[in-house]
Amino acid sequence: MKEQIDVLMATYNGEKYLEEQINSILNQTYQNIRLIISDDCSKDGTKEILKKYQKDERIEIHYQEKNLGYIKNFEFLIKQETNPLFMLADQDDIWLPEKIEKSYETLKNNNADLVFGDLEVVDENLKTIHKSFGEFMRLNRKIKKCINSYKVNYLYNCVTGCTTLCKKEMISKIMPVPNKSEYVPHDHWLGIIVGVNGKLAYMPQPYIKYRQHGNNAIGTEKRSHKFTKLEQVRKLFIEIKLGVFGTYVDNNERFPKELQEVNTKALNYYKMLEQKKNFNFKGWKIFHQLYKTETFMYYIENFIIMNMPLIGKGLFKIRHFTLKLLGKR
Repeated sequence: MKEQIDVLMATYNGEKYLEEQINSILNQTYQNIRLIISDDCSKDGTKEILKKYQKDERIEIHYQEKNLGYIKNFEFLIKQETNPLFMLADQDDIWLPEKIEKSYETLKNNNADLVFGDLEVVDENLKTIHKSFGEFMRLNRKIKKCINSYKVNYLYNCVTGCTTLCKKEMISKIMPVPNKSEYVPHDHWLGIIVGVNGKLAYMPQPYIKYRQHGNNAIGTEKRSHKFTKLEQVRKLFIEIKLGVFGTYVDNNERFPKELQEVNTKALNYYKMLEQKKNFNFKGWKIFHQLYKTETFMYYIENFIIMNMPLIGKGLFKIRHFTLKLLGKR
């Protein structure tokens, strides 16, 4: 018999879609699983739904006495892990029947430490919004190019937690999970730490219907699309990178020595950019080091936004106006 896999699910006020998601996990073609659920003090009917499943020997349910927040609830679930492999599950998606089986096969065939995959983005009624999350978020090229390197998840997050299958032996490196910045959620941390310590593998086929319903903790909304001024975009971009590299530096001892220096230089670079308003002529070397694996257009766009915002303002207005005419803003 194939080894047992733990599926870890954090719940909070998820009554609307929870039962459908649990059933999709229990009805997998790969049946040797244990579903571990931790409810974080839900105030709706989530607990009543969970009680329906308490007699199922495949399910283990925990009810928290006080609200932990999703990072600490994730850590709690990780600590319950006893099997060689674990997966993460959101409370509101739908898993296609072969998701676990295909993840397991990919992990074994690639001798990987963590597998992640694409998703089909759907609305609350499961109507397709985007066939590929990776294409919509422009992640697939980066993943394909950098999958054999930590770089796939270094500059920004390409690993969606609910698609992952990971080896238990990685837990000692992942824990504790930083919670200082909202821009480094648990799946970002999982992806970068496994990336620098082990091997990642990717499934381009979507085996999850990734439901977007307005109450997602993390979803597909691009905040920068709402902005009408380049200054707003630049401020957000710098804020995100300060959160990312600030987290890295706070945990520098968990990175290889060659990356510790890069982390520190990158953090100092973005701190310096906070003080610049029109032009910057310093730190271009570290910018190139961070962005050299990106597409040419992504590289140029970010270079202008970060270092030449005075020039970028006019270009941004033209681009924003054009996209608005095309109905993309």
